Amino acid sequence: MTTALVFVGLLSLLLLGVDIAFAMAGLGVVLILSADLSPLLMPQAMMASMDNFILLAVPLFILMANVLLRGGAGNDLFNAVQSWVGHWPGGLAVATILSCAIFSAISGSSVATAATIGTVAIPAMISRGYERSFVYGLLAAGGTIGILIPPSIPMIVFGFVMSESIVDLFLAGIGPGLLLTAFFVVYAVLWAQFGGGQRKVPRASWSERRRATLRAFPTLALAILVLFGIYFGVFTPTEAAGVGFVAALIITLVIQRSLTIGELFVIARDSARTSVMVLFIIAGAKVFGQALALYQIPQEVTAAVVVNLVLPVAFIGGICVLLLVMGCVLETLSMMLLMLPIIEPSLRDLAIDPIWFGVIFTMMMECALITPPVGLNLFVIQAVASADEHSPSVSTGDVARGVFPFVLLIIMCVVLVIAMPEIALYIPFYL
Repeated sequence: MTTALVFVGLLSLLLLGVDIAFAMAGLGVVLILSADLSPLLMPQAMMASMDNFILLAVPLFILMANVLLRGGAGNDLFNAVQSWVGHWPGGLAVATILSCAIFSAISGSSVATAATIGTVAIPAMISRGYERSFVYGLLAAGGTIGILIPPSIPMIVFGFVMSESIVDLFLAGIGPGLLLTAFFVVYAVLWAQFGGGQRKVPRASWSERRRATLRAFPTLALAILVLFGIYFGVFTPTEAAGVGFVAALIITLVIQRSLTIGELFVIARDSARTSVMVLFIIAGAKVFGQALALYQIPQEVTAAVVVNLVLPVAFIGGICVLLLVMGCVLETLSMMLLMLPIIEPSLRDLAIDPIWFGVIFTMMMECALITPPVGLNLFVIQAVASADEHSPSVSTGDVARGVFPFVLLIIMCVVLVIAMPEIALYIPFYL
């Protein structure tokens, strides 16, 4: 009964428009005070959630992504990839997907990936006759790769909440990330081959390829530095974020001179806003999770799960369906921090590998990023497309119509990872 009342209360606050961070923190406060427990539990829980070296990686990766975004790294990256594959059937679409995958290895953010690549890819694709809904859907879905291919901000938060190795989570995301990228590429080629109607891009000359690749080389080198530095143990994820941020400044301020000192204040301000939002949600979730633990709600949920879903695959399937539904009404990070404290005991009791589960959870959050009405990437692509003079009056509905095939592709990829855990676990544990 208590469990039902808690979740009805939380849902009511969300429907009233209360921010998720304050809804979780406020309800946690009410539960703690109702149990006649010390109010000191609240500030202690919030301090415990913030006082962690791992979380320092979040603002650093956000800073690095914003520096590269304003420094035009997406433009250089897209032009370089397009020079090599642009003449293929659906070549600009393929270049967009590959650019998203490469930029994902730097930013750790789906929003930054979608916005950075979308700024240059949308006008290029529309000018070549690509159908608008396909373009918008491709960019919104391509941005989701940003939270699967490492480094990934949601994976950092997952590892922090679940006390799991972030390096293992990062490495486990590589296989599924490349698989999902391949799915998107194949779909784009087939779409172009069977009725896309777009005009072909002429094959770039070797000199054009060389110039474009050299221009994008510092960004490519940064992606390799971050990824392989983590893989070979040279950096911790937090150190990799710091090194990447400094390297991004050197690339944009010194090497390419695409950024000015005056723009750093705007970058810092925007990054601070995003970081504070993330940390507020984490703090609110910590208070809420503390209250849930005191009322033994996770134990009640675990007991119900173990009785009704005795097979790990059935449990994971049920969680995936729940995440797909919740993703329509909740922001991804909020969804993660709301659910993990409740389902963590069930993972232990059913002996489910938390690293494998973390990858599946992240992939389902990719669906949440592009499912209406609150899919964040839908709004990002709408804003980017509306800013382009060739795409006036773009609505979120226009973007949502284009993402449906990509949602199905993500779900297909999730099914494969569930059926073959080695796709995620081979690199961190067997390579």
